[in-house]
Amino acid sequence: MDHISYKLWIDERYCKGCLIYVDVCPKKALKASQEINAKGYILPIENNMKGCSGYGLCELMCPDFAIAIEKAEG
Repeated sequence: MDHISYKLWIDERYCKGCLIYVDVCPKKALKASQEINAKGYILPIENNMKGCSGYGLCELMCPDFAIAIEKAEG
């Protein structure tokens, strides 16, 4: 059985750097980056997307709808 991989999408315009995604992801697929958006908030980056199971808790719990996870092609 092939492993399904997932791609992370961040809408920097909406992210408010809440870091909720760090706490809710059981696979720790995301982490805080050193990058900030135009509003001065810390943005998430991939930490372990190969371990991502596609639960979508980061996407579901993001209060600003700034995170999306989708199946990667191939």
